[in-house]
Amino acid sequence: MTGAPVGPEELAARLAARDSSLWPEGNVSANRLGWVDEPREMERAARELEGWAATIDQEVVVLLGMGGSSLGPAVLASVRDALGSPSGRRIVVCDTTDPSTVADAPLEDAFVLVSSKSGTTLEPNVLFAHARGRVKDPRRFAVITDPGTPLAAEAEKLGVNRVFVNRPDIGGRYSVLSHFGLVPAALAGYDLAELCGRALEVDRVAAVEVGIAMASAALEGRDKTTIRVDPAHRAFGLWAEQLLAESTGKLGRGCVPVPTSEDEPGADRHEIVVRIGAAHELGAEFYRFELATAAAGHVLGIDPFDEPNVAESKANTTRVLSELPLPGVESATPEALPGWLESTVRPGDYVSLQAYLPYGSEDRLEALRRRVRDEHGGMAVTAGYGPRFLHSTGQLHKGGPASVVAVQLVRRSPAPPLDIPGSPYDFGTLIDAQAIGDLESLRAHDRRVLRIAVDDPGELL
Repeated sequence: MTGAPVGPEELAARLAARDSSLWPEGNVSANRLGWVDEPREMERAARELEGWAATIDQEVVVLLGMGGSSLGPAVLASVRDALGSPSGRRIVVCDTTDPSTVADAPLEDAFVLVSSKSGTTLEPNVLFAHARGRVKDPRRFAVITDPGTPLAAEAEKLGVNRVFVNRPDIGGRYSVLSHFGLVPAALAGYDLAELCGRALEVDRVAAVEVGIAMASAALEGRDKTTIRVDPAHRAFGLWAEQLLAESTGKLGRGCVPVPTSEDEPGADRHEIVVRIGAAHELGAEFYRFELATAAAGHVLGIDPFDEPNVAESKANTTRVLSELPLPGVESATPEALPGWLESTVRPGDYVSLQAYLPYGSEDRLEALRRRVRDEHGGMAVTAGYGPRFLHSTGQLHKGGPASVVAVQLVRRSPAPPLDIPGSPYDFGTLIDAQAIGDLESLRAHDRRVLRIAVDDPGELL
């Protein structure tokens, strides 16, 4: 362990110095703290990146990624759109294996970014294979990855427009102010120097104090961290959720992030309010949350840079796919949910709604989240899409507090067929296998989980 937590000034100074001793022995921070310095480096690269972006003719960019490499760009795109920026391309993020959503991605007239730190992540790889079947010109692709990855080698062989090589000492969920976030930002019309400059202006001590307060509240029993954002900036809450959940949810501890646009008081709540007045202010908010999360890890006595439980569901998915056909799994009907929750939920719990469904149900998922919250005395409820959350909040569900009550929503009707080039299974089989693998992982950790088959989450309202 790191001993007694240090004060905010010392913590901020040691974090700036990339001091690995802030976290428990054996932590992986030695090759995960590049994000601390990256805004300065990217500020220097801003003009060159913007110059490259100006050479792209397409007005739509489709980003294929997962986890930190996709949620950051989703925030940048949605906030710019919400604030009415007249310049820049439309960014469409595709970070799912749902066949309907993948088939609807507007690839034919788009420029395509493939984003993967390791270059071996299943979802970006199958999405890349699909996209190459629809976009024949390799010059309409660019890749963002770490040095020497299989994805980089494949992209060079194909002759893509460009391969952006990110520094390898940045974890995916801390990567938004690196190439993974700023290449999409350049294409979206952001002034990258201003975006990075806002990050560099952040009061680091004040940011660290946010993390100390959040983690201290969790240790006192107020472990549900309400992240209150304006409805128009909902995507920022999702980005912050994955950062906090994957970073702090381990060893039975953690801050349970609850993105919301409403006031959600409660005895187990700690609130953080996010106000974004202009799109470029995102640079400061991204960096503030990264600093706060690293500080929270120090107070909690955990490593905020590893993800020890994320691999479990991936391994289960691989095993399920190796034993096709898929096994039959019992699913409840929508009518079962109220009674199951009534008999299952205990004080201090939170409900996690996990939708392995097509994109486009966001408003109905949010309505369901609020209904479950209100019917259970204002308890913390989160909602997210699978398999996206397997790379983020999934770590919290298995490694964090055992207070999670999971509701897995899967398709009742068969998914439309959509082949994956070079694979013995299609997208529908893949997302079903991911849901089954995650269900098995939750049960292996003795988590309470109900699986419900629906065609739309609105059936539960």
